[in-house]
Amino acid sequence: MRPLIIAANWKMNTTPADAGELAATIAARTEEPTVTRVICPPYVCLAAVRDALVGKNVGVGAQNVHHELAGAYTGEVSASQLNGLATWVILGHSERRRDQFESDALIGKKLARAISSGLRPILCVGELLDERESGRAVEVVATQLRGALAGNDVDALIGGGFVIAYEPVWAIGTGRTASAADAAAMAEAIRAALAADLGWGKAADAVPVLYGGSVTSANIAEFLAEHSIDGGLVGGASLKPDEMAGMVASAAVVAKARAAAEGKPA
Repeated sequence: MRPLIIAANWKMNTTPADAGELAATIAARTEEPTVTRVICPPYVCLAAVRDALVGKNVGVGAQNVHHELAGAYTGEVSASQLNGLATWVILGHSERRRDQFESDALIGKKLARAISSGLRPILCVGELLDERESGRAVEVVATQLRGALAGNDVDALIGGGFVIAYEPVWAIGTGRTASAADAAAMAEAIRAALAADLGWGKAADAVPVLYGGSVTSANIAEFLAEHSIDGGLVGGASLKPDEMAGMVASAAVVAKARAAAEGKPA
């Protein structure tokens, strides 16, 4: 059974002075062993969040990593520098694709570095509004997958806990969301692309696919009701303990139901 994951992307919010307290509050409000919880704060807050989450069974993630281990890369952070601070990493977020002009090939190099360094990657993919309206959403996402995953070893990715987040770009920070049916169809298309286009076969079924795009406690249950969706990559709402508590509670209900359906202990 694929895990249910609620991953918080705090983006460029919080400071070292307040991030630890917020992380501790969220951890206390979301204690649920059936749900994998991850908090991804800004780089400067990683140590504070790590310290606040000791013994809380909540993962800590970075929002990006460079593909080289060291060098003349001003303003960048390497996997070796994240050692001891984070065990997860977000890669290919649409805001970095837009603002830092990250290509699929570059994201693929970062993915390889993350896996080789023991960081569990969340690879983000998603289409622009005009791409969806023109009927090219699946094609765009499949192209992103091929570009980022070409040359990366499937066994290493699966063994490293590889996760994909589908984030329709037009739904990020806009208050708009994809319908649950559309998100589920894309999750199925993602696994189909992994299985056929990239030759992953049945291994594709093991990859968790999260939904990201104005996710809140009010709408996450709609997405989790779709069996092909395994959680959420949460932006603004992840800064609010009440919202996180509601989302993790919804995920826990689904995790227990899926375990029961498969005849496994929750």
